[in-house]
Amino acid sequence: MTAILGLNAYHGDAAAALVVDGVLVSAAEEERFNRVKHCAGFPALAAAWCLADAGLTVDDLDHVAVSRDPKANLGRKLLRTIRHGASARYLKSRLDNAARIRDVGSALTESLGVDSLRAQVHNVEHHQAHVASAFFVSPFDDAAILSVDGFGDFASTMLAEGHGNRFEVLERVLYPHSLGIFYTAVTQWLGFPHYGDEGKVMGLAPYGSPRYLAKMRELVRLDGPTFTLGLDYFTHDKEGVDMNWDGGSPTIGRIYSDRLIEMFGAAREPDGEITALHDDVASSLQAMLEEAYLHLVNTLWERTQLPNLCLAGGVALNAVANGRILPETRFQELYVQPAAGDSGTAVGAAFFVWNQVLGQPRGFVMEHAFTGPEFSDTEIESALAEAGLTAERLDDDALFSTVADSIADGDVVGWFQGRMEFGPRALGHRSIVTDPRRTDMKDILNARIKHREPFRPFAPSILAERTGDWYDQDYPSPFMVLVYKTTADKRDRIPAVNHVDDTGRVQSVEERVEPRYHRLISEFEQRTGVPVLLNTSFNENEPIVMSPGDAVDTFLKTKMDVLALGNYVVRRG
Repeated sequence: MTAILGLNAYHGDAAAALVVDGVLVSAAEEERFNRVKHCAGFPALAAAWCLADAGLTVDDLDHVAVSRDPKANLGRKLLRTIRHGASARYLKSRLDNAARIRDVGSALTESLGVDSLRAQVHNVEHHQAHVASAFFVSPFDDAAILSVDGFGDFASTMLAEGHGNRFEVLERVLYPHSLGIFYTAVTQWLGFPHYGDEGKVMGLAPYGSPRYLAKMRELVRLDGPTFTLGLDYFTHDKEGVDMNWDGGSPTIGRIYSDRLIEMFGAAREPDGEITALHDDVASSLQAMLEEAYLHLVNTLWERTQLPNLCLAGGVALNAVANGRILPETRFQELYVQPAAGDSGTAVGAAFFVWNQVLGQPRGFVMEHAFTGPEFSDTEIESALAEAGLTAERLDDDALFSTVADSIADGDVVGWFQGRMEFGPRALGHRSIVTDPRRTDMKDILNARIKHREPFRPFAPSILAERTGDWYDQDYPSPFMVLVYKTTADKRDRIPAVNHVDDTGRVQSVEERVEPRYHRLISEFEQRTGVPVLLNTSFNENEPIVMSPGDAVDTFLKTKMDVLALGNYVVRRG
């Protein structure tokens, strides 16, 4: 047996993953355990759980792989520091972070309460971990691979080509040029300053017109096969990026310059009014990202001539851009794994060691995201009893019938089943599900539970076999990372999940992969003729719930109508 623990440590969305003999056994984000959103410290709780879930101890590990390598692109780092200089504070923070990454083995032993580590520790360059996370768990023997994010190990973008159990790096885009930085900077100007707010702007963009696209082309220039930034509009090139990764929720200091203010005016305050200007800037930002993203995709096609494409990196969670790839490029097949952002590099680092370092053959495809903790009936009963809640335990036939009836009657249902999802999307195991036919459901969810900005859409889960009947594309989208147009004749039937531009961020649900969620949607279709549920993450303003206790707490502090914990159903009295 060969056991490899993969870690994303001291970076946003800290996570751990365990690969045993080339199979992903478990994977989870640290935030789900410590309840700190986007936690950026060492994933001590996630790592301990991965080992315990597999019945292993630290002595059973052969390899530990962390998805950062302080030596990666070191020559370019040093050259840039010498040429441009850096503040003492910035240099100290970078050196401290590098020291922590180099000493990740000690952090692991300390967190597990053991004296030593038998396993060999590997540092994997950040974007090579992204590339590995996309390709080595994909269904493709041969593929072009694209990784795009903010920065990791001095790089923001990597183009690669994979064959069998190896990939070759074709191109890197190095600091200070980054599509992730571009998107984050304008997101900050738009008044969304928090880590992860970029997804909000993707939802705002359809409310505007891309009338500032020409100006955005001053910020991002498509030079040759990749791109460069118009650095006068940003501060990171001169001042560094003020990132706080010290264990809590990560923060990023302002990275746009006064030239962006000269271009668009004063930045919006976080609680300020969203005007037509902001709508149009958001639309132009998204249009520019898509233009640059598709430019990189087309570069990969020209370099590889392969029909299959794998995507990773935080920008690969931009579902609107992803949805344009198959209709508008020459790629025929697409794979985006569910944790395409930084948490997924824990999986990628482990498979990089298994395939690329050890030369082992591939034999695993990540078809689902259900790699986190699951809980027994006893644990569910204990959580309910501790909260003083009375539940009815139903057999499966009664459960699916009862819950489908409740949804069709307009109830908001917390649906907690099986193993928790890995990645940022709730995919039917830690979900809140409601009736997509109701025009008021979006407002109900925001008023009673989610408290989100009104412009942000909710997503549809649809029976995979019915996707082509309701959307303009029917290519599988199991991980909710592709946006499709709703067909004209169906838009009025599912207003709660039809965005202002007549699109939906689709999750296609296959019976073979997720039979219980598929059955719930099927039962709803039998009652309504609609094979779609509104699906949003089971949380209020914290990480997605992990345990029955988390689910009960969220049920009690919100105005949810029904809680289904496994086969236990609670109705609000």
